[in-house]
Amino acid sequence: MTRGMLWLLAVACGVAVGNVYFPQAITPLVAEGLRIPVDQAALVVTAAQIGYACGIFLLVPLGDRLPYRPLIATLFTITGLGLAVAGFAPSFGPLFAAGVAVGVATVIAPIIGPMVAGMVAPDRRGAASGTMLAGSIGGMLLARTFSGVLGEWLDWRAPYLVAAGLAFVMAVALWRALPVTEPHTRQSYPDLLLEPLRLLKKEPELRRSCLYQAMTFGAFSAVWGSVALLLTGPAYGLGAQAVGLLALVNAVTMVATPIAGRVVDRRGSDPVNLVCLLAVIASAGVLAFGAAGGVGGLVALVLGTLVLDVAMQCGMVANSIRMYALSDTHRGRLNTAYMTCAYVGGAVGSWLGVQAYVRFGWRGVCGLVALMAVIALIHLVRSRLTQRVDTAG
Repeated sequence: MTRGMLWLLAVACGVAVGNVYFPQAITPLVAEGLRIPVDQAALVVTAAQIGYACGIFLLVPLGDRLPYRPLIATLFTITGLGLAVAGFAPSFGPLFAAGVAVGVATVIAPIIGPMVAGMVAPDRRGAASGTMLAGSIGGMLLARTFSGVLGEWLDWRAPYLVAAGLAFVMAVALWRALPVTEPHTRQSYPDLLLEPLRLLKKEPELRRSCLYQAMTFGAFSAVWGSVALLLTGPAYGLGAQAVGLLALVNAVTMVATPIAGRVVDRRGSDPVNLVCLLAVIASAGVLAFGAAGGVGGLVALVLGTLVLDVAMQCGMVANSIRMYALSDTHRGRLNTAYMTCAYVGGAVGSWLGVQAYVRFGWRGVCGLVALMAVIALIHLVRSRLTQRVDTAG
């Protein structure tokens, strides 16, 4: 695994994951272009996340069953086709369906993660995983900038069509660059689908990673799924480009994930999880001041999202490393269980965030963020206390 290959794969993760998140910045533009309510337009984001969770469950296990190169190139090609269909969608129904299809197919990052973990030495696994996650997080954030600016400049269809072109380019690049690999298992496809459920039942540490990431990612998605409604609403009266600029500022947090990986390599996952969950709660308090509008509100949004993004990213590294350590031969299936739970949490958080905003305003979203973090924090503290009692006994 050369440094150049590592960064190419990080870019691939970013391009793939960005397809799920760039619609968040153009939700108001979609509502205006298709003449539908803004909360209905926000369902396009939820559609992609639901599709992503389904794709993780249905397709990521194939990373243990099929060679990586044809699998990844094929998924990028299908993703490109789905994005092109979405870009030409005449109404909400076809756009929603295309969004689900894109979400299902663009599950490249959860396949690349286990692949990279198996190609580096165990003592470099945290740093390498952090690099992949930095690419994924960069895709989440920069895709919003790209779509917000492009959508404001042209219209909401342009981001979909440009993203389709990027997917086709990545399919060709990775077909040429990836090495030939052998599958890890010859299990049948039905057995592969059942295996993540068996692993969830069998491995308590996997269940912990799934819970913490579902709650943290749900909080992250709640904020980013509704902040466009705040910025384009009466409190600020800004355009979709403002969401992209906010995401661009937050892109600096990508440097946190490789650092978090090295910390996890030295100290373990739980201490990092504890700090991250406390940071999510703190971010909710800061973000609440964003409801006031004006320059002060914008400063609160910038600071709050910076803290939230760093916490989510570092928590994802910690939870991934705890999960990867459980087996050297089941990483794809472990990652299927983990990422499915994480993105179900993200989809639910995104939907709940919009509902909280419509009913209670921005402070309702912040309350939801704090609640989700508290649920995970209580479980973490109880788990640590139980481990100490068992060790003392």
